[in-house]
Amino acid sequence: MASEDEISLLVIVVDVNPIWWGQQAQREPQFTLSKCMDAVMVLGNAHMVMNRSNKLAIIASHCQESHYLYPNKHWKAGDFAGDDTTSGSGDGKYELLSVANDLIAEEIRNLMARTEVRGQQTDTLLAGSLAKALCYIHRVSKELEAGQEMKSRILVIKSSEDCALQYMNFMNVIFAAQKQSILIDACVLDSDSGLLQQACDITGGLYLKIPQKIALAQYLMWVFLPDCDQRSQLVLPPSVHVDYRAACFCHRNLIEIGYVCSVCLSIFCSFSPICTTCETAFKISLPQMMKPKKKKLKLAT
Repeated sequence: MASEDEISLLVIVVDVNPIWWGQQAQREPQFTLSKCMDAVMVLGNAHMVMNRSNKLAIIASHCQESHYLYPNKHWKAGDFAGDDTTSGSGDGKYELLSVANDLIAEEIRNLMARTEVRGQQTDTLLAGSLAKALCYIHRVSKELEAGQEMKSRILVIKSSEDCALQYMNFMNVIFAAQKQSILIDACVLDSDSGLLQQACDITGGLYLKIPQKIALAQYLMWVFLPDCDQRSQLVLPPSVHVDYRAACFCHRNLIEIGYVCSVCLSIFCSFSPICTTCETAFKISLPQMMKPKKKKLKLAT
């Protein structure tokens, strides 16, 4: 078990793409974005009550922006006193949990209210949301007092499809998290995500595609609530096969064999004499032409 002075920071990135959730509400009315956010808040509350020093952040990954749901500008850490503070209603609830739930619900309503859907945007700005999560973790680590230690991890709850346009930004975020020893976990609601499979495998996190969306809260509490130290003592779902195919820069298709620029490491599915990313011209070495051998004339005797 972690010591009481050790800080555990959990950053949850939730995919709130309105197109996907609108289609999901038509397919399965019993599982909506509201139900998903309820499960997320249950996980966040459980994480904060496990230790008084635990910290939580929730980021909404939208098709148009990445938005902090909690904490935000309306919340101040000094507004709440020690561990025994309860809500003013006298129901015995930890006040920080009650205020956090209210702020998250209000922010998600405001985000959806100002959404302007253009076309069928089934992808989400996941790479930008992960980058914002890393920036928040870095900011919190700078505010630590001398001698304090912090363990951080990111949980991605993904619903929409992968976007090959974000491949390079996504891989940069993954390697930055690996360098900072930050775990990336993934809970996938719909189709498998090759990008998140790579992220979990590289950073040492867990990847899980849940078989039943309605039981999301149970999967979050069972699999993703324990930290990396506690997971070694639990029987968790086995690891999945990781798809390490890269997306080409010309057509954004996943390829197994391609051409790589020796200067900027851009990947292409077909050969090009000039790199379209850094405009480097390649020297093409053509095969040498074999000169025909001269035939020796034989003189008749």
